[in-house]
Amino acid sequence: MSRVVIIGAGQAGASLAARLRSKGFDGSITMIGAEPAPPYQRPPLSKKYLLGEMALERLFLRPENFYADQNIDLRVNASVTAIDPTNKTVSVGGESLPYDMLALTTGSAPRRLPAAIGGTLPGVYTMRDLADADALAPHMAAGKKLLIVGGGYIGLEAAAVAASRGLEVTLVEAAPRILQRVAAPETADYFRELHQSRGVTLIEGTGLERLLGETHVTGARLADGREIACDLAIVGIGITPETALAEVAGLALENGIQTNAQCQTSDPAIWAAGDCASFPWQGGRLRLESVPNAIDMAECVADNMLGEAREYHAKPWFWSDQYDVKLQIAGLNAGYDRTILRPGDKPGTQSVWYYKGETLLAVDAMNDARAYMIGKRLVEAGKSPAPETVADPATDLKSLV
Repeated sequence: MSRVVIIGAGQAGASLAARLRSKGFDGSITMIGAEPAPPYQRPPLSKKYLLGEMALERLFLRPENFYADQNIDLRVNASVTAIDPTNKTVSVGGESLPYDMLALTTGSAPRRLPAAIGGTLPGVYTMRDLADADALAPHMAAGKKLLIVGGGYIGLEAAAVAASRGLEVTLVEAAPRILQRVAAPETADYFRELHQSRGVTLIEGTGLERLLGETHVTGARLADGREIACDLAIVGIGITPETALAEVAGLALENGIQTNAQCQTSDPAIWAAGDCASFPWQGGRLRLESVPNAIDMAECVADNMLGEAREYHAKPWFWSDQYDVKLQIAGLNAGYDRTILRPGDKPGTQSVWYYKGETLLAVDAMNDARAYMIGKRLVEAGKSPAPETVADPATDLKSLV
């Protein structure tokens, strides 16, 4: 009987285990997670859960009894300390656990500020997992001063929740503008105006010199000498793939754990999926940090463990919820040289269409579900309507598909 071990009990790990069982795999499945909770959704952590609008049980991807019912040995609060690819074992809790096939769904970890500039002061938080949300929640009280370091989606989502809770929010971004790395100026302009209308102070183009305080964070000194007082700080400066186990096991790394088109690592008995894994993409390599990718890649791993030899073809899409705005993103905008800003049918709605030459790469849609759905279908089909056609307000988007 085949033995599958999954290291990582997040979205990818849970999707992989469920897929194996749904397709009739009757071997043993052991899933090992470092956190005390069963697999849960991460996106609501920094939104509804932090706002107190979602109970813990509603975060869970499956009812707690699902794993026992499916004969999945879910081990929570457990850490794998080593992988031995030669003997096909993993070390966990003093036990040497054998496997025939191993999956790494280890996810990613938030980048932190160095201790030398106050990054480890009490009152400084990251927003990545359940423990982070639980630690932060009691301090999200109206009237408190919150400093957010980082103007990407993590920082902006945290700002939206905090401002909604009545905190006094200041967000600092070292790059010339918010969303510099991930979105066009038009999208950044939309969200800048949105946050400022809710009372958030945005400081762009100014780096953080250090956080201030001795026994607790009390403020920050910026690169231009300004000092800002705060009661707490959230650091949202990106994430890094969890590759330590893979590295010690001798697996090839390249922007995460390197996989081939079938999601296999450099060891044919070991697969990888989700935030931690990079895969072949348009002549290069790509690592995607998104829930859809975690699910789709994990299901591809499950299929290939069952012998299907299926190649993984990513269909990138993402979302971000801020206040009452849902941003939906289809495609990847890397390399764009032109954008089209298209107003939506209702006030406060719009879409940004990214082109490289005449090729449509991606679409950002703000409260514009129609633009998102049509843009997604076009990108995934490799179809590119002329930029002039998209820019024309008289064009019915439905006619483009």
